[in-house]
This record gives sequence, C-alpha cells and structure tokens, in this order.
Amino acid sequence: MQGQPIALGLPAPVDLDDLLEPFARRGVDLGLKRVEAALAEGGHPERRFAAVQVAGTNGKGSICTLLHAILRAAGLRCASYRSPHLVSWCERIQLDDAWISPAQLRADLTRWQPIGRRHQLTPFELLTAAAFDRFASEAPDLVILEVGLGGRLDATTAHPQRSLLGFGSIGLDHREHLGSTLAAIAAEKAAVMAPGSLAFSAPQHPEVAAVLTATALERDCELRWLDPLATPEAGGPPLGLAGSWQRRNGAVAQAMALALAARGWPIDSVAIASGLAAARWSGRLERRRWQGRELLLDGAHNPPAAVALRQELDSQQGRRWLLGIQRHKEAPELLDALVAPADQLAVVAIPAHASWSAAELLLERPALAGRIEAISDPVTALNWLTAPGPLPVVTGSLHLLGALIPLLDPLGPLVVGQS
Repeated sequence: MQGQPIALGLPAPVDLDDLLEPFARRGVDLGLKRVEAALAEGGHPERRFAAVQVAGTNGKGSICTLLHAILRAAGLRCASYRSPHLVSWCERIQLDDAWISPAQLRADLTRWQPIGRRHQLTPFELLTAAAFDRFASEAPDLVILEVGLGGRLDATTAHPQRSLLGFGSIGLDHREHLGSTLAAIAAEKAAVMAPGSLAFSAPQHPEVAAVLTATALERDCELRWLDPLATPEAGGPPLGLAGSWQRRNGAVAQAMALALAARGWPIDSVAIASGLAAARWSGRLERRRWQGRELLLDGAHNPPAAVALRQELDSQQGRRWLLGIQRHKEAPELLDALVAPADQLAVVAIPAHASWSAAELLLERPALAGRIEAISDPVTALNWLTAPGPLPVVTGSLHLLGALIPLLDPLGPLVVGQS
C-alpha cells in the first residue's frame, strides 16, 4: 500500500439517538472521575492497548491522520480515535483502513450503556469508553488518540500510558470551558504531559510556547520543538493534505513516527514518506462540486483557523462565502479574518446547533451591510454559493460541512490541490 492514497470516503450516517444522549442537552462536562470509574467497572480496557495522544486547537486531527497513514505504510496495524465527525459517528473510530461498522458501533455502545448510566457518563465519555473497549478487543499495534476538548480533563487522557505526545497549533477557542486567555487554554492542553513522556510541537504563539515549556519542566516531560517540513520545491516531502499549515502538522507526525522507530518500531524513511503523501482527510481544504460547479470546503471554526484559510486563497475579489457558525464561537473575529472588502457572504443555520444569524453578525460588523444575507435552507445556499466568480468557500463549522456533504456531487478520486 506504500504511496497509495488512503481515501476511505465517508461512511453512511448512523442513528445513535437511542444510545447517545444529545450533546446539546447534556453539554460539555469535563472530568476524569466518571470515565475512570466506568472503565474500572468495564475491566480496564484502557490498560490493554498501547496509545499515543495528540492535543491542540487546530490541526490535531490532521496530525492523527498523517501518523495513521505512516503506520499503515509501515505495515503496522493501527487504530485512530477522532472527533468531531462530519456525517457519521463511525468516522470517530478507524481500524486500519476501515471505519468501524454501524452494527459494531451500536453493539459496543449498547454493551456500555448500562455502565454509562451508572456513572453518568457524558456522550463523549460513553463513546470513548466503548472505543477503548473496541481497541482492546481488536489488539492493534498502536492506537492514536485525538483529544476531544482541552486535555487535562478530556476522556482520552484516562489512558494511563501516553508516553508519546503531539501538539497541534494552540489558539483561542472554547473559552467557555478552557479559560479566557491563551495561557489558560494552553495550560489545559499542556496538562496531557506526564513524567517521562516525550512531546513534539511545531512553532507556537510565544505565550503558548512559554506555557508548554514550563509545563514540560514541571512534569519532567521532554519537549522537542520542530520546524515545519520544507516544501517539495525545497526538498521536503509531498503531503497528501493540502494547505501550507499542514507542513507544521506533518513535522509533528513525522517526529512521532521517528520517535517510535527509535523505540524499536519497524518504521523506516520509505514508510514515513509514503504515509505523508498518502494521507487524506475530508473537509480540510477539500475541493468538491455542486451540480458541476467547483467549491472549497474547510472546517475553519475559530479565528486562528480562519487566518490560515485566508492565507491559502488567492487575492481574487468578489469571492462568495457560505458560513455556518456555532453561537459560542468568536464569529465577528472569524469574519474579520476571512472576508475581503468585495466579498459576499451568506449565513445558514447549522442543523441541531445554536448558530449565529446574519442579523446578529451585521450588528457586530455594520460594514457588511449589503454584502451579507440569510439563507434558510442548504440547497438554496449551495445554489447561491455557486454563482460565477472566484472559487467559492463553505466554512465556519465542521457541522455545517457534515450537513452539506451528502448533498454534493458524488465524489470521484480524491484530489489534493491548492486554491
């Protein structure tokens, strides 16, 4: 499989409403005591598989995807646990080159639901416990755990042996749960470090870098700083994920693979290069079509991600943006990063999520008068988006992408390209 694209495609949606309490009802309730007690009652599956962990604000899913592809190119059996998903809960659990099946996921959740009720697990905690049990049963060589939210109190941190860690870019997001300052958010994420562990990070904001460095010293964790991978033109490896920011994520994934190799894992330079080139990850700077018209999908959902997305686009004026932004996000700042003076934007509600409205955004940014409009349904929004002009963009939330992707033209071979 070396050098071949890992293009799973997205699995079909699976209805788990009878097994998972709606996130909107329970909300976020961070903590480790509940899930640790549940795992103990369930026979400690977290103790029966090796794992690495990836934390951060942006890019952690990409790091997991790149590392997973490297491990598969090396011929290793591996699994990944990611969040959130685009169209199906099955996307959260990848076993080698396949998603978990709907039947298997339902069976696992059904088995863990009584334990979950007894310990009042949140939906994410219940899913994590069931995933840990599945990983223990499948016995892969290695499991890659993506932190859901924060790090210190995230359910994935219940795994006791995470001696190898990766950090994606850390920025201001989820302030309502992690703290109002960059330093506070960084501290929550840095807390995944443990004595004797080895952590990797590409360059971070100076305030974040200071927190990571201090936490590593306090916790006797070795922290290694990485330069982004060089571009192919400068001798660096090709990446299967589009976007200049992926050079940072690729550096972390490569360093984690090299650290595994140094510990005796059978991973060589050929596998690393093949995996980096073969990785694919839906909804991240991805080109798709609606009724034959090309558009760009990217799940940028916070200001730092919006800045990175804008930097990837050309300077053409009059671009059309279709946005859906959850109500707890810093939407005005996100617009500041994305929208150029001649651009047009439409705002659509994200199904099942409280969202910013066009009227609310106009109050925050009056200069958008005449260039922002509300659209009530996804099909009308896609039709509006694909008028003649520069490559249009759908962004603001992965949940929005998940609602629109099933409506788009059938996906042919995945193409990674620049915008």
